Amino acid sequence: MQTPSSQVREAVTDTVEKTAQFDYWAFILGTPLRVTVIVVAAFIINAVARRLIRRFSHSIADGSTARPNKTKKFSAAERVVDPQGQDPVVQARRAQRARTVGSMLSSVATIIISTLAILMVLTELGFNLGPVLASAGIAGVAIGFGAQALVKDYLSGLFIVVEDQYGIGDTVDLGEAIGEVEEVGLRTTRVRGIDGTLWHVRNGEILRVGNMSQGWARAVMDIPVPYNTDRQSIDSAIQDTVTVIRRRPEIAKAILEEPEIWGVQDMTGEAVTIRAVVKTEPNQQWAVARAFRAALKHQLDKRGIFLPPTQQAVLRTSPDPVQRTKTTESDRVDAESEEAAESVGSGTRSGG
Repeated sequence: MQTPSSQVREAVTDTVEKTAQFDYWAFILGTPLRVTVIVVAAFIINAVARRLIRRFSHSIADGSTARPNKTKKFSAAERVVDPQGQDPVVQARRAQRARTVGSMLSSVATIIISTLAILMVLTELGFNLGPVLASAGIAGVAIGFGAQALVKDYLSGLFIVVEDQYGIGDTVDLGEAIGEVEEVGLRTTRVRGIDGTLWHVRNGEILRVGNMSQGWARAVMDIPVPYNTDRQSIDSAIQDTVTVIRRRPEIAKAILEEPEIWGVQDMTGEAVTIRAVVKTEPNQQWAVARAFRAALKHQLDKRGIFLPPTQQAVLRTSPDPVQRTKTTESDRVDAESEEAAESVGSGTRSGG
């Protein structure tokens, strides 16, 4: 029978022998090394991906993803303006787009790379991931069917931001919602209507976008004048109107090019419609059009030219009930008088 001291001595001896026989290099070059390589490779790939995403974001901020605008725009002083490169509002929008896109893509890249690295590490440690992956696949299919609209909204929002279809402060037409954009998110867009209504529009439901604020705008004025008005008088009134509105600094600053008279837009039996257009800064076309119409009215009044009524309606009303009653009574009395006179005449002729 072994004593406790001999048992301890044998246990220590066995441990020393096993330790001496253990292949440390095989262990180190086995699972730990592979796990270390996976983790380091994941960090390197994530760093490279983030660097590429930052370069892409900087290209968005610099405007290199947008098509260069070669159209020259002239201010009131006939200066060349480059709204795509000098406007601080445009630069702020680019910076916002770059931050949004960069943050989203960086997060997506980190999540994907980290998930793959964790799965590979668990596989190296001997875990059976088959049932887990099968369950995750079934859950992914179920979630995919249920979240199709959500995924569509996020993808549409990403492309809206990347392509700069519209931004905060733009006046847009999204179909049902027309107004000024107050917020652009990856899932929804908020638009403030002219009557104050705040529209929340899902990005996935936006099929077409009409942006009235990008690059430049155009004020379109259709001027109906009497049919027999001299065309030269109208052209002179329009030219004087342009001269008047250019004296206002806020209007002159908003005008990019000289106003144009496109000519006769429509003709009716009462009027001839002349179309005039003015190229303006974004979101300034309505202010320029209001100033133009106000000044044009004054010029037309000075020349004695009055805008014809474009539509006339003739209304016929029934007579007053009291007057109609009096008329009926008068007609009845007249009829009775005529009948009495005819009776008297007939009796006279019979007696004779």
